[in-house]
Amino acid sequence: MSASVQVTQKLQQQQQQQQCESSCYLSSTSAVKQQSFSSYKTSSRRQKTTVKTEKRQEVVKLSPLPKRAKRTYLATDTDKEVIGYVIPVFRANHEVVRGLMEAQEEEEVTEEGIHYVAMRNLFVREAREAVDVKVEKKTRSTHIRESAGRMELSKTMEEWAEFRKKMNPDSLTHPPEFIVKPRGQTVWEGRTVRLHCTAAGWPKPRVAWYKNNVLIDAKARPQKYTIESSYNMHSLEIKNCDFMDTAQYHASALNVKGEASAVATVVVKRFQEGEEAGPLDPKPHGFCAEHGVTFETTIIDKFEVAFGHEGETLSLGCTVIIYPTVKKYQPEVVWSRNSVPLKPSQWVHTHWSGERATLTLVHLNKEDEGMYTLRVNTKSGFDTYSAYVYVRDADVEVEGVPVAPLDVRCHDANKDYVVVTWKQPAVEGSSSILGYFVDRCEVGTHHWAQCNEAPVKYARFPVTGLVEGRSYVFRVRATNKEGVSRPSRVSDAVVAMDPSDRARLRAGPSAPWTGMIKFTEEDPTVGVVPGEPSDVVVTEATKSYVVLAWKPPVQRGHEGVMYYIEKCISGTDAWQRVNSGMPVKSPRFALFDLAEGRSYSFRVRCCNSSGVGEASASTGEITVGDKLDLPSSPGNPVATRNTDTSVVVFWGASKDVKYLVGYYVEYSEVGTDVWTPCNNKPVKQTRFVCHGLTTGSNCVFRVKAVNAAGYSQSSSASEAVVVKAAISVPGRATGVTLLEAAKDYMMLAWTEPANKGGADIRGYFVDYRTVKGDVVGKWHEMNLKALTTTSYKAENLKENVFYQFQVRAMNMAGVSEASLPTSALECKEWTITVAGPPVGLHVLEVRDASAVVLWERPAFDGRTPVSGYYLDIKEAPAGEQGWKAAHEKANKTKYMKVTGLKSGASYDFRVRAQNLAGVGGPSAVLGPILARTRPGTNEIHVDVDDDGVISMIFECSEMKEGSEFVWSKNYQTITDTSRLTLVTEQGRSRAIFNSPSLEDLGTFSCVVTNTDGFSSSYTLTEEGLKRLLDISHDHKFPVIPFKNEMAFELLEKGRVRFWTEVEKCTSACQVDYVFNDVIINEDKKYTVNFNKSTGIIEMFMDSLEISDEGTFTFDLVDGKAKGTTSLVLIGDEFRELQKKSEFERAEWVRKQGPHFVEYLGFTVTPECNVLLKCKIGNVRQETQITWSKDSIEIAEDDEDAQKIERNDGDLTFNIGKWVIKQEKPKGKEGKRPPAEDVPPPPRPKISKADAGTYQVLLRDDRGKDKSVFDLTDAGYQAVMNELFRVIANSSCGIKVTSTEHGIILYSMITYYNEELRVGWLHKDAKIAASERVKSGVTGEQLWLKINEPTEKDKGKYTMDIFDGKDGVKRVFDLTGKAWEEAFEEFQRLKAAAIAERNRARVVGGLPDVVAIQEGKSLNLTGNVWGEPAPEVRWTKNDKELATDERYQLKFEHGKFASITIAAVTTADSGKYALLVKNKYGTEAGEFTVSVYNPEDEENKEGKKG
Repeated sequence: MSASVQVTQKLQQQQQQQQCESSCYLSSTSAVKQQSFSSYKTSSRRQKTTVKTEKRQEVVKLSPLPKRAKRTYLATDTDKEVIGYVIPVFRANHEVVRGLMEAQEEEEVTEEGIHYVAMRNLFVREAREAVDVKVEKKTRSTHIRESAGRMELSKTMEEWAEFRKKMNPDSLTHPPEFIVKPRGQTVWEGRTVRLHCTAAGWPKPRVAWYKNNVLIDAKARPQKYTIESSYNMHSLEIKNCDFMDTAQYHASALNVKGEASAVATVVVKRFQEGEEAGPLDPKPHGFCAEHGVTFETTIIDKFEVAFGHEGETLSLGCTVIIYPTVKKYQPEVVWSRNSVPLKPSQWVHTHWSGERATLTLVHLNKEDEGMYTLRVNTKSGFDTYSAYVYVRDADVEVEGVPVAPLDVRCHDANKDYVVVTWKQPAVEGSSSILGYFVDRCEVGTHHWAQCNEAPVKYARFPVTGLVEGRSYVFRVRATNKEGVSRPSRVSDAVVAMDPSDRARLRAGPSAPWTGMIKFTEEDPTVGVVPGEPSDVVVTEATKSYVVLAWKPPVQRGHEGVMYYIEKCISGTDAWQRVNSGMPVKSPRFALFDLAEGRSYSFRVRCCNSSGVGEASASTGEITVGDKLDLPSSPGNPVATRNTDTSVVVFWGASKDVKYLVGYYVEYSEVGTDVWTPCNNKPVKQTRFVCHGLTTGSNCVFRVKAVNAAGYSQSSSASEAVVVKAAISVPGRATGVTLLEAAKDYMMLAWTEPANKGGADIRGYFVDYRTVKGDVVGKWHEMNLKALTTTSYKAENLKENVFYQFQVRAMNMAGVSEASLPTSALECKEWTITVAGPPVGLHVLEVRDASAVVLWERPAFDGRTPVSGYYLDIKEAPAGEQGWKAAHEKANKTKYMKVTGLKSGASYDFRVRAQNLAGVGGPSAVLGPILARTRPGTNEIHVDVDDDGVISMIFECSEMKEGSEFVWSKNYQTITDTSRLTLVTEQGRSRAIFNSPSLEDLGTFSCVVTNTDGFSSSYTLTEEGLKRLLDISHDHKFPVIPFKNEMAFELLEKGRVRFWTEVEKCTSACQVDYVFNDVIINEDKKYTVNFNKSTGIIEMFMDSLEISDEGTFTFDLVDGKAKGTTSLVLIGDEFRELQKKSEFERAEWVRKQGPHFVEYLGFTVTPECNVLLKCKIGNVRQETQITWSKDSIEIAEDDEDAQKIERNDGDLTFNIGKWVIKQEKPKGKEGKRPPAEDVPPPPRPKISKADAGTYQVLLRDDRGKDKSVFDLTDAGYQAVMNELFRVIANSSCGIKVTSTEHGIILYSMITYYNEELRVGWLHKDAKIAASERVKSGVTGEQLWLKINEPTEKDKGKYTMDIFDGKDGVKRVFDLTGKAWEEAFEEFQRLKAAAIAERNRARVVGGLPDVVAIQEGKSLNLTGNVWGEPAPEVRWTKNDKELATDERYQLKFEHGKFASITIAAVTTADSGKYALLVKNKYGTEAGEFTVSVYNPEDEENKEGKKG
């Protein structure tokens, strides 16, 4: 019974312990936090129930875990009062943190917590039921059986304890591992591939698939991918495989304990016939069954090697042509840097327009340097293009400081700890880098905090003190003796959190709660003191810090643990806690402030709310110092030529180097100590192409390695290499032609290749083959030894056999491809007598408008020697009809300069030779030659140095290896050095004339070999030689040049200034002032000045005396140069200057008082007003101004006083102004009108009455001055001549008008004076006055009247107006249309006048009104006129009257028309009219007849009375 009770008690204790192990509590020492979660802890307890087994035994059984209460963040006290708010552990939501952790696509994930609980309960029940407990009376046999049972129970309990240990969550859960890994496969296009794998782990891992490190989204492309997961079996199905599916596929399994991955490679092969494509063959393009076409990709407009500076924006682009074009189909455009695909970000922008792919790098940093590749993927394959991008450092703010570090990254992030790494920059500045400062900034703020007080030498630094759950970015700055660099580009953001939490966040948030229990570190449980950590090791050790790492303890319960770190100095037993104030949460810790060279031991303790655990095992003694050594120096670099601006550098890798970051390559031009980095981002390969070098420069290279510890020693410098294109095989020879043929040989010639491959041509090889009809034979070599000329005599041929020839050129790099074969040539003897075609045509000195063509004499001269040559030219696009001769006469020389070319046009040239038999056939065509000056081309210039040496200089900036300067005279290489001395220094050659003379006349040219035709020439003529000799003499015997010889000028007060100006002089130039061979020193009489900056030399004299007559000289000495200039002042010249000096002094005295700035003169205005005017100065208000004429003062009340006007300093007297004489008013009579209101009469502007002597006098207390103008005789005539000039110039062009009498020519003038002479000319002959032709003036109109003009009056008419000198002529051509229009108008007006004179009209005799008494007779007679005689009619009230008994109408003598009414009655009253008419017109004379009765009148008056 006791045994059963004991077993029952043990079972109850085990059940209670099981309850404690399966529950959780919050790890915290805060009482407030414990109280805030008290309700949660209570709800997490299990309920105990008693059940009976099938054997009727009662056992204690745990109930299922209750539903977890909702977490509350309110802190309460013992009275359940809210006293605060508990801040949760994670500050950011799941979405933000998952974004920072680069979370992948969400899937529905079921938590494994409930499975774990159910499985453990199942194991507990099975274990309990396995224990058989019986209660009965004991017998001996029973006792024995009980003893055996106890032994079995002890064994069972041991198994139970082992099982419980396994059931601990920390032991049960484990990271994922692949039981079955996916296998790589190779398939044909169009097939389907399935990859399978099996992953184990607890909790159950989540599996994701990646293609080339890019997550596969099967939901986005269901037609391509299918992903399945069932019972830990995972598969990826790739349908309809094509070439683009060739890649590495990763299967990644992830749970809270970690991550595992497996890789499988899928290769998709394309079926094709023929040989397999090689690495240099075009990229594969296969048939696309989906679209039914084969896409062909062409990349054009490619970006070149690019250079940028930090902070700039750089764009790369290519034009992509996809053929054929399929609607709605676009290729996949992928950009990559150093084979890593680029993703769009704030620094990288990509754009695809459908035709052009563009990559824009915003705000360049050195991290952006590298090889950029554009890959265009189509359904038929892909095509790529790559080029390197170099990023130069931005300018430093302080000279000598280092540049910014690069590639800042974060590693090993934990709850309060992260390791920051970076790469050292290529340029350390003027001194070595002392270390680096690491700055951090919390995401969402702009405050940067420095993490280390002292600079760290390593490019790796552990940053501690982070706040769990917050995100940070980091940057690094380098420092040396001169200062601190600019900061690097910031790192990617990193979250301070436990890696297990990071893995959970990557897996995504859990599904909605479905009754499961989720165990976290926040869940409370019964307090368990954590065990000791394990595997405490030193992961990093430097002079600045030591980093410890360890594994968390196995026994730690469900709450999070923290750690204390302890250290012990070697030789002591005292352990000192390093972080006693704040335990750390991460299993990493960095210790600073350790003594370098000392040995320490380290251990770690765990702690939680229940207490501090046991210490871990000691690390053993660790000596503080750098564990990572500097890399060794790289091997000797070898530099080889690549292009005109790049060099390829190879070097040996550094030996025994750990954690190599890469290499930096530097170059320096020979002769300097300045080293410039070739790359600003370290490269790991041992080959690098250095671009951006200067063509022709001589450079050496060195390499240094770098790792986290720093830089290695630089390698030794490479051998110097000239930056120029590498040597390659030459191009093809051209223009293989037949020069001469005989029975058994043929003479061939050809043109050397345009591209020599960067080296001289060493020779040529000639091949031949026979041709018979359409059948050609095999090629055979004719010469085994290379030919050194461009012609060859092919011997031992068969007569009448056709041959083809081809030529190959050779240089030091190899043999070129064969030239184009000639046409079939028959080997038979020529019978021609003319010369053969010239050979060796080539051009030099190609410019925009000219070129020099050179050739060699024909190999076959014909029957007589060659006597000259003809050069033909045509534009390249023109056909054979475009050939034209470049000159007329035969050219005796074998060269010719062609001018008059069009810039940018291409030309062909050929040459024909001439002998006595005639002109031979043309040579092979040379061309096309582009008429354009090559950039960088220099011309030969002549220089005369300070010693008088004359030389010609030619410079070339594109010298290559083996290039030489070859000087020629008249295009014959100079071999005789007696006339010229040649000196060459790098890219500059100088030809020095030893003794210049007429023997040196000619054309000198210089050619740079092994270049693209850099050449120039200079023609030395006799005149040019003389000029150069003069310059040489001046340089040998220098003379100080004067801009002008000594001169003098008069200054104010009569001072005399002697001066000259030199063109140039130095500060050491001295001047002696000499008068009559006596040196003058500065005193009261002489003042001297020499301004060396302007070169002006001056000497001043206040006045000239009789003794100053003589020679003044300036003697200059400037080093070995001398100069003299003199001025002779004697005789009349001296006296004239003395007189002017005295006059100027008198003038100065005069101007101290009122004076005339301009003396009295005259002017004629455009209105022909004659004004006497003067300008006065220095006048005051009290200054008196008096005008007089003929010594009679003009008083204020004189008429002439009104002609005087003053405007500031200008005085005028208007001679022709009209003045109205006005009398003074008497009494209160009306005021007389002002003079300006009265219109001026036609008074002459000037007349002889205005002649006289006019004078103006200025006077005040300072002095007086006067001015006189004589307006008589010559003065009067001068005024009249000026008036005539103004009048003549005011005349307008001659105009024409017509009258009934004839034609009038006239011109309008401003004013007419009767003394003005005007003459008219007809056909340059003076017109004599007559009755028919008259001239005259009417007002301001000058006219010429031609009465009754005839054809003889046609012609040119000239009006000659006297202008005081020669006269002003106005011409009118009265011919053509002008004559016709004027004559027609005259005839019309004349006819109109005649018609008006002869028109029928009533001239008189008829009254307007006739009053007649009734019964009287009325007789009226009207006088009429008209030629011819008019017709006459009479009307009454508009009705025509006729002669009858009542009306008697008569018309007599053609002049008199009468009407008689015998006895009028009142009926005769009315309106009458006499109408006359002839062929010129009609007129009516109207009158009114009123008939009255006297009796009726009296009766009317009686009634009125």
